[in-house]
Amino acid sequence: MSDTIEVMGQKSLIQHGKHNNRIYLMKLDLQEAEQVIDQLSDLARQYGYTKIFCKVPKQVAPLFIADGYLMEGQIPHFYEGENDVCFMAKFLSSDRILHIEKDQLSELSSLLQENPGSKLNFDSRASEYEVRRLTEDDVDEIVGIYKEVFKTYPFPIHDPEYIRQTMTENVQYYGAVKDGVIGALASSEIDFKGKNAEMTDFATGGIHRGNGLSTMLLSAMEKEMKKQGIFTLYTIARLNSVPMNKTFIRAGYTYSGTLVKNTNIAGTIESMNVYFKHI
Repeated sequence: MSDTIEVMGQKSLIQHGKHNNRIYLMKLDLQEAEQVIDQLSDLARQYGYTKIFCKVPKQVAPLFIADGYLMEGQIPHFYEGENDVCFMAKFLSSDRILHIEKDQLSELSSLLQENPGSKLNFDSRASEYEVRRLTEDDVDEIVGIYKEVFKTYPFPIHDPEYIRQTMTENVQYYGAVKDGVIGALASSEIDFKGKNAEMTDFATGGIHRGNGLSTMLLSAMEKEMKKQGIFTLYTIARLNSVPMNKTFIRAGYTYSGTLVKNTNIAGTIESMNVYFKHI
């Protein structure tokens, strides 16, 4: 089961469904902001969703606040290296904000007090792998790793056709390969017009874990994004995944908020952390 991605209004893009029990406004056309805010509320009432989550330019954030939204995160210079983006949320049920992961948030606070790394440090075992961009020939192997690592996921990464489709659009997949086998992979979801990219979908196969492959992939992907003219990198990482948070913090990414009970991943709806880095 996965949620539906569709156009709202004329040019805005949403994802919604019971899988995440939310609406996600992925892209907003500024000219239809007020119209979309009303439509989001109508859709949430129609299906009984418990959260509306929106990624919007800073200049329209006041419109969302006036409608009862809270700001959960913000990234400066997100669009074309200039305009900020705000992550706005409206909670429609108290159940959505109960049982917040207090212990994990406390651990995150401790992590954030560490000195961030000025560069990524590699595990010596990672030298046995090489990073390459993945192609359609790798789709079955990609899907196999995602099925092994993620019981559920907010997007249909278990579907080979979805992977193929995103490869032809704006997603680039990278793998850490040893002896012809993909040990770990991740992707860059790129907005070339906005000059930003989401570093996402990190997954490592069981026998390859503990070799620092996420760190290796992140470093290689950063270099590729810089070559392609990308200015801002960001990620939305699971609060419950200490290793992924450590990877981004130690790579010099800035924490900019927690999205409370936002995403169905690995079988439950979890809170997610936002990090960004300008390159």
